[in-house]
Amino acid sequence: MNAIATAHRARLRLVIVAAILALAGLLAAAIAGGPARAAASARDLNWAGKTRPVIVLEHGAWADSSSWDGVIRILTSEGFTVYAPPDPLRGLASDAAYLHDFLTGNAALAGKPIVLVGHSYGGAVITDAAVGDPEVKALVYVDAFIPAKGESIASLLARPQGAGSCIGGNPATVFDPVPFPGAPKGDADLYLQPDKFPGCFASGLSATEAALLAATQRPLAANAATDVSGTPAWQAIPSWAVVGTADRVIPPALLTFMAHRAHARITDVDAGHLSLISKPGAVASVIVAAAWATS
Repeated sequence: MNAIATAHRARLRLVIVAAILALAGLLAAAIAGGPARAAASARDLNWAGKTRPVIVLEHGAWADSSSWDGVIRILTSEGFTVYAPPDPLRGLASDAAYLHDFLTGNAALAGKPIVLVGHSYGGAVITDAAVGDPEVKALVYVDAFIPAKGESIASLLARPQGAGSCIGGNPATVFDPVPFPGAPKGDADLYLQPDKFPGCFASGLSATEAALLAATQRPLAANAATDVSGTPAWQAIPSWAVVGTADRVIPPALLTFMAHRAHARITDVDAGHLSLISKPGAVASVIVAAAWATS
C-alpha cells in the first residue's frame, strides 16, 4: 500500500508540475502577444471618428511605381487605400497635368481627402499638380525636389547646396540620350548610365538590386530638367519631408534647404536617394503622420 501511495503521490506531483508549466506558457504567450494586440487596438481606436485619407504616390525619374512596393505594403496593412499612378516623365507641365487629372477626374477619389507623396523628380510634379485641388490635404516629399515658382530641377541642382550631386557635371558621363517619337527639337530620353546606379542613384542597396533597377529604369525627357515650376502648392498645403542623409543625387543640404523653405516637417533618415526602398517603414511612418495630422 505504501508503494502504491508513493507512486500515486509522484504522479500527482508530475501532474501539478505539468499544469504549472502549461499555465506559465500560457501567461508568457499572453504577455508576448499583449503588446502587439494592444498596439493594433490603439491603432484602430486612434482613427475612430476620423477619416483615413487616400494616399497617392508619385514616383520619380529612372524609376517606376514599383519603387513604392514596400511602402504600399505597409500602408495597405494599416488600412489605407493607396494609388501609385505612372509618371509619364515627359515634362514638368505635362506630368503635373497628368497627375492633376488623375486626382480630380478619378471617380474613385471624388470627395475624398488625399495625401499626395512625391519621390525625387516626383516632388516637383506634386508641387504643381496639387494646385487648385481642395482635396489634397498634405504633401509629403521623399528625397524630393521642392521647387519654388520659376525654378527647375537644373536650377535647383545648380544652387550651392546642390554641389556634389552625382548626376551633376558633364552630362555625357552621366546619361545615355535616346531619341523618342514626337520629341521636340533637341529633346531626348535620358537614361542613367548603368555604372551610375550602384554608388549614385541606388546607394545603400545591394549590387543585385541596383543592377535590376538599372535594367528596368524609365528615362526622363531632357527638357523636363529645365521646365520651370509654377505657383507651388506647398504655399497653401501643409508639407512633410523625408531627407536621406546619405543622398548622393540630391545632396542633403539641398533637400534640407528646400524643406525648410516650404515649412515642411522634416524627418532625417539614414539612407541614400532611395529611402522609399531601403527604409520603407520610416517613409511610411511619415506618410501616416501626415495623414493623421490632416484627417
